[in-house]
Amino acid sequence: MAVNTSTPGSGSTEMPAGRTDLGRRIAARREELGLSRAALGERCGTDATYVAYLEERAASPAIGSLLRLANGLETTVAELTGATADHPPGRGTALRDAHLVALTYDECRHLLSTHGIGRVAVFTTQGPAIFPVNYVVAGGDIAFRTSGETTVAGAAGTEVAFEVDHIDDVMHIGWSVMAVGEAETITRAAAIQRLDAMARSLPWAGGDRTRWMKVTPTRLTGRRVGHR
Repeated sequence: MAVNTSTPGSGSTEMPAGRTDLGRRIAARREELGLSRAALGERCGTDATYVAYLEERAASPAIGSLLRLANGLETTVAELTGATADHPPGRGTALRDAHLVALTYDECRHLLSTHGIGRVAVFTTQGPAIFPVNYVVAGGDIAFRTSGETTVAGAAGTEVAFEVDHIDDVMHIGWSVMAVGEAETITRAAAIQRLDAMARSLPWAGGDRTRWMKVTPTRLTGRRVGHR
């Protein structure tokens, strides 16, 4: 059964939703899978025009259309509509044949990619603490921005751990990579200018976060949960 490809003003019953980021979620997941709009349309029984409409307009497709979209995008309706945005990942049931595999150094480097969101673990006078940060990979360093008054900034000169991971709730698989090294404040103007150019966006947390710090890993390890 094909997805309804009618558009507003041509007999469609779809009304702008406005509440969800459905279009952005569809586009992000499609790009993550490396699919064109036409390829996604083929998976869902529709065409690229309707996929473009869903991504660019405030649409509210019927549940049948959402189910086909979710299947085509290898995810769930809840994920597409943002219903799980306030839930931690990994709420699905573990696989019966799941097993844990240690990752090689090269695999860890590959999974770190060029940028993303990770977590920095530091020691404080109150005990250990963990903070999420936007990061970029620059050569052998992991760099991130913070402000001068944060706990993370105060960890300069001490050993910290940096962790990044990904959980696929649909496939019940995931991975994590951990880097351990000394946190350093970056002060050289040329290095800061280079990192500013590399950064894909401002820190999600907002505010005045212009202090660049880096971790040069002395230990890089990772694990992957998968099928036997």
